[in-house]
Amino acid sequence: MENLALIDSFSEFKDDKLIDRVTLMAILEDVFRNALKKKYGSDDNFDIIINPDKGDMEIWRNRVVVADGEVEDPNQEISLTEARKIEPDFEVGEDVSEEVKLIQLGRRAILALRQNLISKIHEHDNTNLYKQFKDLIGDIYTAEVHHVRPKAVILVDDEGNEIVLPKEKQIPSDFFRKGDNVRGIIENVELKGNKPQIIMSRTSEMFLEKLFEQEIPEVFDGLITVKKVVRIPGEKAKVAVDSYDDRIDPVGACVGMKGSRIHGIVRELGNENIDVINYTTNTQLYISRALSPAKVSSIKIDEANGRAEVFLKLEEVSKAIGRGGHNIRLAGLLTGYELDVIREGNAAEDEDVELTEFSDEIEGWIIEEFAKIGLDTARSVLRQDVADLVRRTDLEEETILDVVRILKEEFED
Repeated sequence: MENLALIDSFSEFKDDKLIDRVTLMAILEDVFRNALKKKYGSDDNFDIIINPDKGDMEIWRNRVVVADGEVEDPNQEISLTEARKIEPDFEVGEDVSEEVKLIQLGRRAILALRQNLISKIHEHDNTNLYKQFKDLIGDIYTAEVHHVRPKAVILVDDEGNEIVLPKEKQIPSDFFRKGDNVRGIIENVELKGNKPQIIMSRTSEMFLEKLFEQEIPEVFDGLITVKKVVRIPGEKAKVAVDSYDDRIDPVGACVGMKGSRIHGIVRELGNENIDVINYTTNTQLYISRALSPAKVSSIKIDEANGRAEVFLKLEEVSKAIGRGGHNIRLAGLLTGYELDVIREGNAAEDEDVELTEFSDEIEGWIIEEFAKIGLDTARSVLRQDVADLVRRTDLEEETILDVVRILKEEFED
């Protein structure tokens, strides 16, 4: 048959693609009608019969019989002589149906038909894929590493769909090899030309929230609500949780016995340190809990400017700030307040300066040496005995005396 190439196409797409019979038939008819329009100028008087299951199709052209020499539109009309070649008893005014073979469209048209068919099927697949993953935005998804690029990891799911995990959406400690299974959240679906690009993220706050839903039954069942999540991916996170049932301890339920429940989440996130906090509408108590593990003495809130002064004993300051300032930064993001740390003590004692403020006069590596033994302010260094500092640090006595002189000048001024 001259339509063999197209018949092969029907079978190929019907078997390989997740496409229903009605949609396939509609696409095929649309492709044929476009070809007929190009060939005959109109497809209004054509009937197309398609049976994709059998790989069979027929095209019939309907024309009206007119007297010889009176044909004005060859596509719509046929002369009596030509009509009687089809059926000898036709008369003027009658309708004639004549089958059109694909070979009559020409070899080029047949090749174009196949290409058009492939294009339409791909377009349909892309539209379905876009809709499918648009509905999955915000959900956890698992896919396998196909190959690793410098700026992204390309993943493939069980259906062969390609998913992109950009470098900036990866946790800093993430390391992937081909064949690894990767979990993340579908963050976005972007159209690149006609092809959808599916973006996965492992750094999103939503990923951590969904992990809580997946790993903690009470969160999944709605007995515990995750009120807010803030995180510095791979470093630290704070999660505020609440329960409308007073019999349930939301923090205890999320953490589990000896951290058993949260351990899997921590491991998934590259050992990200997760603080689970009991949510409350009491702003002072909420800020105090958010600054855990530091113990807050008192809090002064400036609602108008969205700021809060947090008063802490000297030994609690470093806990409140945390390594790299992560703890206080996340506490601020969680509560929505800009937090100012105020050290408690006498008026004179209260005046203190972070060692990092002296970076113009004291080299960074020297400041780091003091930080290693828990000394991060000027007064915390000045309270120490010089001989003791020589013993506890890798600094020479001359260097320490020089630092002490610089720090004393600050307070003398």
